[in-house]
Amino acid sequence: MTSRAENATPSASQRWIAGAVARRWPDAAVASLTQLRGDASARRFWRIAIDCDAAGAPATAIAVDLGPDDLPHYVRALNLVTTPPPEPPWITMRQLFAAGGVAVPELFAADAEARMLLVEDVGELSLAVAAARGDAADLYRLAADQLLLIHRGCTEILPADCIAAKIAYDERLFRWELAQFVELGAADVPGRFDAPEVARDLDDLAARLGGYPRVLSHRDYHGENLYLQFDSTGAPRLRVIDFQDALMAPAAQDLSVLLTTRNASEVIMPAIERRVLDYYYTAYLRRGPLMPLGMDEFVESYRLCVIQHALKVIGRFRRLELDGKPGYARFIPYALAQARRMLSGRGDFAGLRAAFDA
Repeated sequence: MTSRAENATPSASQRWIAGAVARRWPDAAVASLTQLRGDASARRFWRIAIDCDAAGAPATAIAVDLGPDDLPHYVRALNLVTTPPPEPPWITMRQLFAAGGVAVPELFAADAEARMLLVEDVGELSLAVAAARGDAADLYRLAADQLLLIHRGCTEILPADCIAAKIAYDERLFRWELAQFVELGAADVPGRFDAPEVARDLDDLAARLGGYPRVLSHRDYHGENLYLQFDSTGAPRLRVIDFQDALMAPAAQDLSVLLTTRNASEVIMPAIERRVLDYYYTAYLRRGPLMPLGMDEFVESYRLCVIQHALKVIGRFRRLELDGKPGYARFIPYALAQARRMLSGRGDFAGLRAAFDA
């Protein structure tokens, strides 16, 4: 995550940050403020260095400008919820995830009217960076442990009126994302994706995915949204961020994002991928009622999720580039490779496979 120091006349956001720090920790003050480079959303982030003379004040914290919308584009486009959430979903999901034991940042201050948050700084070492340095299998098992807390513990305590319980990764949403691939991302593949047999395959893929049982899902559970910390003994601990778009989805959806998104294949070889899937599935069974899918069915659901996710992000990354957010096109070849890997050697999706092999 890149950053730049703030040196202009204080903005409304900067004034809010200074006031929030002073209110949260009396006699504390902002020593410096650095804007961080966010990811694909409209949110803005700052790392705050804090004058630590105040008792209990951390050395740093993160300020978040939530941007204009509480709901992502697909929720609004498909009218998946009919009434706005009562509070920013980041706050709702942080509370739920924390109750389920997930290692999320502490919330220091929130202002719904200003659309600003002051939260714990979880550091700068992402799982993606740490795994590239070594021990990828062990680190990704830590990620699976946090995912199990979301899928099992948080699903069990999820209130029916929670915003995440009202949004399902169902057939309609899967197919809508695939349509974005055909519209924008298919230009990155030589084959024709406007053929009737391809449309039938995409319909089939969305229908099959929509038929799987769903759990509470982080939805964007990849190595840049997981941060590594170490305790006094040197033991690693993962912290989970960017959970405000949680929804109900097949369990394998989060795993497909974790193990294949962006350039994850540079560290997640097929052997590590299978070890993490086996670890997750076995640990899931140990935690209570049986997984509703047998192991072979679960692995197949993962394969389908990888295919759909790969196609989705090709369209998504192309859209980001067109919207003036450069840097995402470099991940498109990785997504193409993941789709081809999961399509090859199987008897289904013949039209889609032929388009990719053209």
